[in-house]
Amino acid sequence: MNTSMVRYILGHVLKLEALLLIFPCIVAGIYREKGGIYFLCTALLCCLIGFVLSGKKPKQTTIYLKEGCLITALSWIVLSLFGALPFVFSGEIPSFTDALFEVISGFTTTGASILSNVEGLSYCMLFWRSFTHWIGGMGVLVFLLAVIPMSGGSHINLMRAESPGPSVGKLVPKLRHTARILYIIYFGMTVVETILLLFGGIPFFDAITTAFGTAGTGGFGIKNDSITSYSPYIQWVVTIFMLLFGINFNAYYLLFFGSIRQALKVEEVKYYFIIVFTSVAIIFANILKTCAGTFDAITKASFQVASIITTTGFSTADFDTWPELSKTILVMLMFCGACAGSTGGGIKVSRFVIVIKNLGKELHSYIHPKSIRKVKFEGKPVDHDVVRSINVYFTTFLTIFVISVLLVSLEGYDFATNFTSVLATMNNIGPGLSLVGPTQNFAFFSPLTKYVLMFDMLAGRLELFPMLILFHPSIWKEFFHIADKHIRG
Repeated sequence: MNTSMVRYILGHVLKLEALLLIFPCIVAGIYREKGGIYFLCTALLCCLIGFVLSGKKPKQTTIYLKEGCLITALSWIVLSLFGALPFVFSGEIPSFTDALFEVISGFTTTGASILSNVEGLSYCMLFWRSFTHWIGGMGVLVFLLAVIPMSGGSHINLMRAESPGPSVGKLVPKLRHTARILYIIYFGMTVVETILLLFGGIPFFDAITTAFGTAGTGGFGIKNDSITSYSPYIQWVVTIFMLLFGINFNAYYLLFFGSIRQALKVEEVKYYFIIVFTSVAIIFANILKTCAGTFDAITKASFQVASIITTTGFSTADFDTWPELSKTILVMLMFCGACAGSTGGGIKVSRFVIVIKNLGKELHSYIHPKSIRKVKFEGKPVDHDVVRSINVYFTTFLTIFVISVLLVSLEGYDFATNFTSVLATMNNIGPGLSLVGPTQNFAFFSPLTKYVLMFDMLAGRLELFPMLILFHPSIWKEFFHIADKHIRG
C-alpha cells in the first residue's frame, strides 16, 4: 500500500479545508460576529497539520483502487472532524457528537439536523452549515484533482471512489480537465440560481445559502420552516434547480460542448423525468383536496417530489400528514434517488433501469432458452462486470440497511421512525417520517444511534465500499506493517 500518498493527499485535504474556512470568517466580519475567530483558529490548525502531512511529496504517486477508497474515506472523516470544531469552540453546538453529526450531514449533503432552532445560529455558522453542502456536493477530492497538479492516470481511482453512480469516466482525455469542467458547470449553475433567487426579492445571504443547499442537493435551510415561508416564485426556482442538479453532469457536458441532440439521448435522464412527472401527477391528484387550490397542490407536489428524488431534503409542507399513497411514493423515491454523476444521492436511476432490463432479459431467456439477448443502456451493451457490480451494490446496501435499522430499533421508537431515519441518512435525503419527519429533527437519538446514522451518511455518499474498506483487517495490517517498516528504517 502507498501510505505516503495517503498521507500526502490527506495533508492537501486539510490545507484545502483551511482555505474554505476563511469564507465563514469573512461572513463573520461582514456581520460583525465574534464567531469568526473560531473558524480562523480551526483554519490555522488545519493548515499546520496539512503542511506537516504534505511537506514531503512521495516518490511513488501511483494510487490503486484500494488506496483510492482508503484516501476517500479518511479524507471525508478528517474533513468532518475538523469541520465540526467551530460549532464546538463557539458553543453554538456544544456537544461534539451533535456537531459532528451536523457537519457530516452537511458534507454528505444529507440535511438531517439535530437543531430545533436553526435561526438561533449566528450568520457565520449558518453560512458554514450551508457551505458544507456545496463543498460535498461535487466532492472535495474532485476539487483537488481540478486545482492541484497530480501526475499519474491512476488518480481516476480517487474520482471513482468519491463520485456517485455505477461508473465514472473521463469527459476529456486529461482527468484534471474533466474535474475542472465539472466544477465550472457546478459553479455556473450555482451562480445562475443565486441570481434568479435574488430576483424573487430575498436577501443575498438567503439566496446564496439556499443555492448552496440546492446545488449540493443537501437541504440545510436557514429558516426553521425550511423553504415554506418563501414565495411561490422562490419555491419554483428551487424546485427547477433541484431537478437540474439531479441530472447526470455528462448530459450538461454534451449540451455545452457537444449537441442538444446528444444530450437529449442520455437514457438515464429520460427515465429520471418520467419518474418525476409520474410521481408529481399521482401526488397532485392525491393531495388536491387538502390544499388551497390547484396551484398550491401542484407547487407542493412538484417541490416535494423534486426534493426527495434528488435527495435534497428541503420542504414546503409536512408531507408526513399527507395521504398514505403520497407518503408511499415519496418513500419509494427515497430509495430511487437521482441520476448517477449528479450531486444527488440514493441508489440512482441508472442502477434501477439496468436491474429491470436485466430482469427482462432473464424472463426472455426462460421463454426462449436458445436466444441470446444483451442488456443495453445508453445505446451500448452493458458489460457483465457492471451488472455484477450493481448486484453486489444492492446486496451490500440491503445488508447495511438491515443492520442499521436493527441497531436504531434498540432505542424502542416506532417502525416508521427507525426505518425512515436509516433510509433518509443512508440515501442522503434528510427528513423521514414520524419522529424524523420534515418538521422534526434527529436530536432525540442516543449518541450510539447518531454514530450509526453518521456512518450511514458517509457510506451512502461514498457508494458504500470506501467506508466498508476501513473495516477490512488486511488493509490496516498492511498499513501498520508499512508504517512499522518506515519507523525501523
